Amino acid sequence: MNTFLIIVAFVCLVVGLIGSVLPALPGVPLSFVGLLILHWTENVEFSSTFLWIWAGITVLTQVADYFIPAWGTKRFGGSRYGVWGTTLGLIVGLFFGPWGIVLGPFVGALVAELIAGKQSGEAVRAAVGSFVGFLLDTLLKVVCCSMMLYYAIEAVA
Repeated sequence: MNTFLIIVAFVCLVVGLIGSVLPALPGVPLSFVGLLILHWTENVEFSSTFLWIWAGITVLTQVADYFIPAWGTKRFGGSRYGVWGTTLGLIVGLFFGPWGIVLGPFVGALVAELIAGKQSGEAVRAAVGSFVGFLLDTLLKVVCCSMMLYYAIEAVA
């Protein structure tokens, strides 16, 4: 049973890391669940402080997940259309491999801002802001999930 829990924990951690890039998966919470499952094994025991700190980081990251893309868009003069365009662009971009994941949010925000009635210069500026917010948000999630995976590997090794 112990080995099974360790395997499930690492599946959660790896899928969480993948989910930090893909919008359909809750990456950071899934990685935290992996840490909790690992804690329930006989081989690993994290301190309560460690788990509470990561619970707090998980909550803060989830909250930031809603505000960072919007901040980037608003900072560069975008609208809600740009935020939604970024998300839809990422989803469509998933079908086009790594370049689609990188360019999809930008193109999605640009098209959405043009649909919202912005001039091309304003739309490009808003799309850049939306893209920057998306990148910052994704980087934050990747770092959090990578750190949880690191601690899990260290605890099992």
